[in-house]
Amino acid sequence: MTYCVGLLLDAGMVFLSDTRTNAGVDNIATYRKMFTFVDPGERAIVILTAGSLSITQTVIAKLSEAIEDSDNAPYDSIMHAPSMLRVTEIIGQVLSDVTADISAKVSRMSQAATASMIVGGQRAGGAPRMFLLYPEGNFIEATPDTPFLQIGEHKYGKPILDRVVAPETSLADARKAALLSMDSTLRSNLSVGMPLDLVIVETDACAIGEETRIEPNDADFMALSDAWSAALRDSFRAIP
Repeated sequence: MTYCVGLLLDAGMVFLSDTRTNAGVDNIATYRKMFTFVDPGERAIVILTAGSLSITQTVIAKLSEAIEDSDNAPYDSIMHAPSMLRVTEIIGQVLSDVTADISAKVSRMSQAATASMIVGGQRAGGAPRMFLLYPEGNFIEATPDTPFLQIGEHKYGKPILDRVVAPETSLADARKAALLSMDSTLRSNLSVGMPLDLVIVETDACAIGEETRIEPNDADFMALSDAWSAALRDSFRAIP
């Protein structure tokens, strides 16, 4: 399974994903689920993926192929699309087509294949935007009322985001909230696992401000997890 989360804030965007995939308890592997497409100063696009690996890898491959094809019109390549809305429409169409194709093949074996994505970014002259893409290619957008989007095993990490994340949240606090959201998920669901991929994009930078892989033995993440556990225990004891 998977847990990916994206936060859309006044100051920028925070993206976090795990890397565990599994096809049964004895077939666990590590695959990247976060992909970045950047033309520094012009646009920065981040894609988070969850679901069937065959679908998500095919979608990313097709998007990359379209970028490399110099004959592609602006409406065919996410690196030439005139807006983040059009970027999302392109990705949604590819996702829908790939899902339909692969689903038709696996359905012959009474199996199912599906995938969802979070797409966020900004191009020069436009505002930062973030979307959640469904397997059919349709999508919803993050708003000031709901400034974060999740895919995969989202239920364990949602409570802290509901309580602390708002558009005015700083990038530092949002980074911490995203990591604690992931920590809660890691503790409650074995199908989500490290290492983690973290990306931060500051508003109007149109570039990646931070791109980090957090390994299982990362001292800072372990300290954050331990501090959160201690804070929860102390707060629990303090309640009459």
